[in-house]
Amino acid sequence: MGVQQYDGIGEAFEGFKALPLTRYGEVPSFLGLVGDVRGKSVLDLACGTGFYSRELRRRGAAEVLGVDISTEMIAAAESFEQREPLGVRYEVGDVAELRPLEGKFDVALAVQCLNYAEDRASLDRMCRNIHRSLVPGGDFYVFAQKPDYAFDCASLEQYGFRCEPTGDHVETGPRVRVTALLDPQPISILGTVPRREVYEESLRGAGFTELEWVPLGISEEGLREYGEDFWADLLAHPPLEMLRCRA
Repeated sequence: MGVQQYDGIGEAFEGFKALPLTRYGEVPSFLGLVGDVRGKSVLDLACGTGFYSRELRRRGAAEVLGVDISTEMIAAAESFEQREPLGVRYEVGDVAELRPLEGKFDVALAVQCLNYAEDRASLDRMCRNIHRSLVPGGDFYVFAQKPDYAFDCASLEQYGFRCEPTGDHVETGPRVRVTALLDPQPISILGTVPRREVYEESLRGAGFTELEWVPLGISEEGLREYGEDFWADLLAHPPLEMLRCRA
């Protein structure tokens, strides 16, 4: 479901990071959750064009490997690496079929990754493969749509996105269509929102412990730029949520 959609986007995917919800919500919230990576090895799964791979390398990560199922996304990430060499490595790979990697990583990221599992068995494989790739006690951070989001953020479009249920359900949860309201051409992606218990059962079954759901926040810069009232609906009805756990 994911690869064909993302192959047609390429570097345009970087535009997502300029939208208010991503720039002032996702990025600072997720980087704050991950915290200090100086001297650590990082595995960035569903890395896309390598935004977080590059940022964590700049923040002192000793090693970063980005993996994405889309050849076009990896090509875009490698193009960024050529323009600004940081020493980030990239490869094409399906997290559900992830090859055994050389060495184990201290930290793994999955930003909008696990929600592309085609079914429960695929999600279980993803989680097992990620657990296998981490050192004992390694940290795993997930960023995805809130599992029980009720599509009740009425002003979501002012933050740069549209989120619509398709009416279809699969084994892991409902299907949704998320549209990034980019100018001049919006980009729509079809995905799944796994139920909270599905995430938790798959992660625990793979060996992860200390699961903790973490709410989305808005950066001080975002509050200064737009004011508190602008963000009130988003914070009252957040469409996104984070999760951290330990191998």
